[in-house]
Amino acid sequence: MKQARYVHIFRRRREGKTDYRKRRGVVVSKRPFLSVRISGKYIYGQVLKPTAQGDITLCAVSSRDLTEKFGWKGSPKSIPGAYLTGYQLGNLAKQKGVEGAVVYTGVGRFVHGSRIASLIAGVKDAGLEMEIDEESLPDEKRMKGEHISSYARELEANDKDAFNKRFSGLISSGLNPSEYPSHFEKVKAIIESASKKTSAG
Repeated sequence: MKQARYVHIFRRRREGKTDYRKRRGVVVSKRPFLSVRISGKYIYGQVLKPTAQGDITLCAVSSRDLTEKFGWKGSPKSIPGAYLTGYQLGNLAKQKGVEGAVVYTGVGRFVHGSRIASLIAGVKDAGLEMEIDEESLPDEKRMKGEHISSYARELEANDKDAFNKRFSGLISSGLNPSEYPSHFEKVKAIIESASKKTSAG
């Protein structure tokens, strides 16, 4: 009877931290890569450069920055919040001289129309070259939060108590959820303006 052959699995793969097949593709490309992580509260994005000694972080942002630096009152881990985080990251990357990047999702599965896809759309719109299927990105209305404002208006008209309960966080922050798209555009313009001032300086 043949003994089962032992197959060694790298520790970081066992721990669910690194997909070595995807990782190899990033290294072979010899280009900076985009890494995204979503926690319970925030979305984090980094542009890194792979080297033999380890990855070098070229720039990094958190959706927490949207509130603290740019006045964002929406959810820091919503699809619009993810887009704005990516938009900020893309602008920072350009200031560092990065022209394009490849996407590295680690062991996670890329989901079409997801927050990760929305962040990638923001990075692209900031001017970085990204090889990504456009159909996998959320549509423009969702990235601006029009689905949120539409639901908010409908809920407010039909059940005021449910509206106040569902959107209590936004209301307390001073944002009427029906104004999500216009607030999104305002914050995006602030990020763009801040980027231009930094570049000019």
